[in-house]
Amino acid sequence: MTGGTPFPIVGDSYSSASISGQAPRITSLLIKPASAVCNLDCTYCFYLDREADPYKELPARLMTDDTLQRLVDSFLFYSYPASTFAFQGGEPTLAGLPYFTKLVEYQQKYGRNGQSVSNALQTNGVLLDKDWCQLFHTYNFLIGVSLDGPEEVNDLYRVNKGAQGTWRKVMQGIEVMQREKVEFNILCVLSQANVHKPKETYKYFRSLGIQYMQFIPLAEFNADGSPMPFTITPEEYGRFMCEIFDLWWPERRKVRVRFFDNLAEALAGQKPGSCTMHETCDSYVVVEYNGDVFPCDFFVEKDWKLGNVNLDSFPEIARRQKRYSFAGKKTIAHPECQVCEYQAICHGGCPKTRHGPQKQFGDLDYFCGAYKMMFAKAVGPLRKEVEKLTGRSAELTPHSISPY
Repeated sequence: MTGGTPFPIVGDSYSSASISGQAPRITSLLIKPASAVCNLDCTYCFYLDREADPYKELPARLMTDDTLQRLVDSFLFYSYPASTFAFQGGEPTLAGLPYFTKLVEYQQKYGRNGQSVSNALQTNGVLLDKDWCQLFHTYNFLIGVSLDGPEEVNDLYRVNKGAQGTWRKVMQGIEVMQREKVEFNILCVLSQANVHKPKETYKYFRSLGIQYMQFIPLAEFNADGSPMPFTITPEEYGRFMCEIFDLWWPERRKVRVRFFDNLAEALAGQKPGSCTMHETCDSYVVVEYNGDVFPCDFFVEKDWKLGNVNLDSFPEIARRQKRYSFAGKKTIAHPECQVCEYQAICHGGCPKTRHGPQKQFGDLDYFCGAYKMMFAKAVGPLRKEVEKLTGRSAELTPHSISPY
């Protein structure tokens, strides 16, 4: 896996701690029931074997029933009336089908009248069968499946423990989901395997009947700050997404591309589903297999631990000073952001791709140049579309950048 979730998973409610004096609400959970453990060995994966991984000495990591029950009970109580659970990894299906059956049982047991509960799961797809898909269909899970394109593209980096390609197994899982009428979308990692093939990639997914797509730019760096071989450049990312926009625009009413969805949400004055476009980084938290809580999936590190669901309540976790500190990393002013016409959309980008090359949160987002290309291409047409649909002006209001 490399950063991404089925969309949308982020709730609508939000309050700024810097304005209201209250802790910003945790609107969704990103739960890792098997931690970073995975049954694949993708070349570009950043999860396993990280020096900063607090659990790297533990080969087997599975959430216990006690932790699951405590997690569901406490979050449903905290998040009423709308509760969003998203599951990721590593590979979350390694927790087993009984784990997710128990999840639903606990949600039914601890949920209250009128409470809306939604579940999303991000998977590599290789373990999916009829039993999994029947559970997903029955309880309306939203599934995100990782697939980077046709067989020769996908299998360049997405391989199993035996260094064999995974495309065939993933396609089997997709076929079962389609037969069982499971709602799913494709999460495509943009690497050197596919970034120069926007037309081929888009048309391939459309040929599979895919109507929901998310393109995740790959940016991993060596210790000296240099990009790893599979990392794409900002210009490559920008060109890819601009071509995707041209392909998508004629069928925009029936196909969803997450980046453009999020941009339209921002233009409509709504909070985008992607945390990359939020003003601060505090909409969700990560819950590890043992109940440990962190502010971001890219920063599951000892120094950023916020607490543990077996010991702490969600109101306590929401008020932790470390959470405020992490949320504020996105607001660290950069001179170019202060004068950028798109600041009110991107809010400085993602702390992961600001921090990645030189380990400095105050740096520009590595993909800053790509965002500018994409915004220049898409903002104008999307603004007109939003105004047509809403009957209201879709002008952005610049926000000042100040310490959190």
